[in-house]
Amino acid sequence: TPAPAPPRTHTHTAPAAARPAPAEVADLRPTPPRGFDAVAEVVLGEGEGGAPPASAPTATTQISDAVKSGRIDAAATLAERALAESSRALGPEHPDVLRLTELAAYVAYLAGDPERAFRLSLELAAIHHHRTRDAEAAYSNVQSAATAWRAVRDPELGMALGRELLGLWTRLADGGGVAAEDAEELETARARMLRLAERARRAEGAASRP
Repeated sequence: TPAPAPPRTHTHTAPAAARPAPAEVADLRPTPPRGFDAVAEVVLGEGEGGAPPASAPTATTQISDAVKSGRIDAAATLAERALAESSRALGPEHPDVLRLTELAAYVAYLAGDPERAFRLSLELAAIHHHRTRDAEAAYSNVQSAATAWRAVRDPELGMALGRELLGLWTRLADGGGVAAEDAEELETARARMLRLAERARRAEGAASRP
C-alpha cells in the first residue's frame, strides 16, 4: 500500500514590507559628525577623509601631530600663530583660514580655554551663515561653540556667551535645515540659560550678605 501523500498545505506569502519613502531612507543614514567631533576625526585621521593629506599646510600637520602626541600647549601656540599669519596673508574668510580656525578652536578647547574656543567657533558659524550660506557648516560650528560654552563655569560669562550663541542658533533654526531638525539641542541650550540665571542670582545673593 503506497504511503499516504502528505497533507496539502496552503502557504500564504506575507506581504512585502512597505519600502520606506526617500525621506525615510535619508533618516536612516548615520548622522555625520559635527562640531569638535568632526575636527577631531580629521586630526586623528579617523574621518572619511583620513589624515590631512601630504599637501596640507605644514602648520596644520604640525598642529595635528602635536595634538596626537598629547602636546596640547604646543599645539595651541602653533595654532594661534598659524591662524594670525594666515589671516593676514589670505584674509579671515579664505577656505584654508576657515579650516585652520576650526582647528584652532578645537585645540583651544583641549587646552582648557573654552571662551577662546567659543569665540572662534561662533565667528566661523556667522561667516558660514551670512557669507558662504553653508547651513551645514554653520550648524557644525554652532555645535562646537555650544560644546565650548558648556565648559564655561562662571554663570555671568556663561549667560553673556549664551545670549550670543542662542541668537545665531535661533536664526539658523528659523531658516530650516539641520538646525531646525535638531530642535531638542536648542531647547537644551535654552534650559541651560535658565540654570545659569538661577546660579547667578544665588551668587549675587550670597555676595550681598554681610
